[in-house]
Amino acid sequence: MPETPSPRPTATRRIPIAIGAVLIGAVIGYAGVYGIGGLRRNTTGDPACRPAVALSEKLAPLAQGEVAGLTMATTPLKLPDLAFDDANGQPKKLSDWRGRTVLVNLWATWCVPCRREMPALDALQAKLGGPNFEVVAVNIDTRDPDKPKNFLKDANLTKLGYFTDQKAKVFTDLKSIGRALGMPTSVLVDGQGCEIATIAGPAEWASDDAIKLIQAAAKPAT
Repeated sequence: MPETPSPRPTATRRIPIAIGAVLIGAVIGYAGVYGIGGLRRNTTGDPACRPAVALSEKLAPLAQGEVAGLTMATTPLKLPDLAFDDANGQPKKLSDWRGRTVLVNLWATWCVPCRREMPALDALQAKLGGPNFEVVAVNIDTRDPDKPKNFLKDANLTKLGYFTDQKAKVFTDLKSIGRALGMPTSVLVDGQGCEIATIAGPAEWASDDAIKLIQAAAKPAT
């Protein structure tokens, strides 16, 4: 006569399933705050951006320590020609920086990690900003236009150029290609407007780790 199965093994089997569900929920929650670069990678690729992927592969060993959160580009991707305004209200586009390596950063005063990251971005611009590289930090506050300006002034962040998009379309444009699911978001872009690397969340951009990586990325081709 066969034994009647005990209900306990069934209950035991449910425990890993429940734990798995909790872990999946946690991952999704994290993606909602900072995003996960690998979840929505472009699968077609832009052939014109293959040099950026080759550069990304070279830089990968430098993505460590304070910049270990960088997701290096593995598929050629040209970013949308992001549009925003400068401090004088004049229109600017990402293509205005063609020929230079750019760290595009999206920030807002309501984003606590963004505010904490800004001094490091200012220091990075002070150290490496020039004909080969620039930090382009775009503010996406949609209400009080003076608030971000006052924040930068009060924090004595004078090296960064001021750029703004009060409609936050730059965020939407990057989100549409899977490069912005939370704030802050930063994308390292080559001189042709192609992605080199992306990071979801803050980084210590004034660190030695970041400086070495950016210097290598912005080094003129010989």
